[in-house]
Amino acid sequence: TLHHHKQESNECESRTAEFLMSNSLLQSGTMKTLALADLLFTQGFGTRRICAGLVQQGLVSVAGQSITDASAPIAAADGLAFSVQGQQWRYYEYATVILHKPAGYECSQKPSAWPSIYSLLPMPLRMRPSKGKQMGVQAIGRLDQDTTGLLVLTDNGQLLHRMAAPKHHVPKVYQVQCKHAMTSAQVDQLLAGVVLDDDPKPVRASACSLSGERRLDLTLAQGKYHQVKRMVAAVGNRVEALHRSQIGQLHLPSDLPAGQWRWLTAEEITAMQQKQ
Repeated sequence: TLHHHKQESNECESRTAEFLMSNSLLQSGTMKTLALADLLFTQGFGTRRICAGLVQQGLVSVAGQSITDASAPIAAADGLAFSVQGQQWRYYEYATVILHKPAGYECSQKPSAWPSIYSLLPMPLRMRPSKGKQMGVQAIGRLDQDTTGLLVLTDNGQLLHRMAAPKHHVPKVYQVQCKHAMTSAQVDQLLAGVVLDDDPKPVRASACSLSGERRLDLTLAQGKYHQVKRMVAAVGNRVEALHRSQIGQLHLPSDLPAGQWRWLTAEEITAMQQKQ
């Protein structure tokens, strides 16, 4: 049995070596190669020491193949499937995810009165190492605690910077529930522009239409603090509920329930940055 066990072990090692080689050959060229423990570290699974321990304990599989060598070279291609302690995951050089924000959550790492949106994300997304002070993914723009809908989070610094720059502002579409019936005159006012208390220059909606007696579809190109609520107040009404359904050409998926997240595809990240 000892001989049989040794033979099995050798076969397993040779299959692993074959897998690693084919993995490297398959992805060679543009992909970078990382030691397995380093790959786990970049994906937020703990310190390098913890990641090496996870591998050595046989708790990590790559593309369905268990690997126990922490220094095993892995071709790190976006979308590479692996699992840690049975948790299925995918490698991405930069993590960019979409979250359907529920009401009652703050877009803050240090919330004051409500739980943080970051508590809705799995630990690896929050623990990814970063060059900046803050680890993990960061929200691109914020939603008030009582606002629901589309939120994008990323640890791609360039993308965060680009989406925040005024010249790159993309339209954002909101569904607004008002306290009182909206008139067409109020809609015209929102389209023409209203003056808010912090700026003499009027701000206007890029698009605005009634979708019900007290419901509006409102599109804004710029983003100011509490802007939708303040604009609606400026025309003599009040926002009772607010939902964001679109950023650029990226729509909140109808099959993503409140409180859930998923990875964004490269196409969706591009769509989010498109103005029309």
